[in-house]
Amino acid sequence: MPAKLSVNLNAIALLRNRRDLPWPNVEHIGRLALGAGAHGLTMHPRPDQRHCRDSDLPVLRALIDDEFRDAEFNIEGYPTAEFIALVLANEPEQVTLVPDDPAQATSDHGWDFVKHSTMLTPVVKKLKNAGCRVAMFCDPDASQSAIEVAAATGADRLELYTEPYAASLGDIDKAKAQAQLLGRTAHYAKTCGMEVNAGHDLTVDNLPMVVTAIPELSEVSIGHGLTADALEYGMAGAVKRFLTALGRPQ
Repeated sequence: MPAKLSVNLNAIALLRNRRDLPWPNVEHIGRLALGAGAHGLTMHPRPDQRHCRDSDLPVLRALIDDEFRDAEFNIEGYPTAEFIALVLANEPEQVTLVPDDPAQATSDHGWDFVKHSTMLTPVVKKLKNAGCRVAMFCDPDASQSAIEVAAATGADRLELYTEPYAASLGDIDKAKAQAQLLGRTAHYAKTCGMEVNAGHDLTVDNLPMVVTAIPELSEVSIGHGLTADALEYGMAGAVKRFLTALGRPQ
C-alpha cells in the first residue's frame, strides 16, 4: 500500500500571519487538501506562534471530526509541558516529537535517542495513554543501536529527516546514496517493530526515489514544497500531484 500524505499547513499559517488577516484561511485550505485526497493534516505549534496559532488546532480538529472522519490530525513539536497540554486538548491521531530549539526556523536534525531516552520515555507513555500514535524525528544515518533505544521508549514510528537527501539531488550518485541510507535506517526501524514516516523538503520530483528506497513507508508529511506547488497548481492540484508521486493513481 503506498504511503499516505499528510499536508503540513504551517506555511499557509505563516503567510496569513504576515499581515494578520484572516486569509489565507487555514481551515479552508485544509478542507481543500483533504477534499483532494490528502489523508491528514499536520501542524507544528511553536511557543512564539509564528506559524500556526494555538487557536488553529481546535479548528482543524473539528474540521476532521465533522467533515473528514477518515483523515488524521498530526501535531508535531518539542515536548514541553505546554506542547503536551496542547496535544492532550486537541487529541490528534498522531504526535511527532521533534528536537527543535524554539528559535529554529524549521526542523533540521533528528533526536539523539541515547542522550534523550530518559526524557522521551515518560512523554511517549503519556501520549500513548491518551490514545495518540507517537512518532519521533530521526536522522537518516541513525545507527541500529540508536533505533533500538528509540523503540525501547515505546514510540510507534520514526519520521526520517529527508533534507540531506533532498539537498543532494543535483548529484544523482549522492542522491542515490542518501536514498539507500534512508532505506537502511527504515529497515532497522522495521526490525525493531516500528513503522516509518518521512518528511522535510520533499517535492514531486524527489519523492519517487524515497518511495522506492523505503518500501515500508507509511506516511509523508509535506508542507513547504506542497505549498510552493500550490501557487502554480492550486492546493487541490498540488495534493493530487503529490499523491501521484507517491504511487497513488488519480
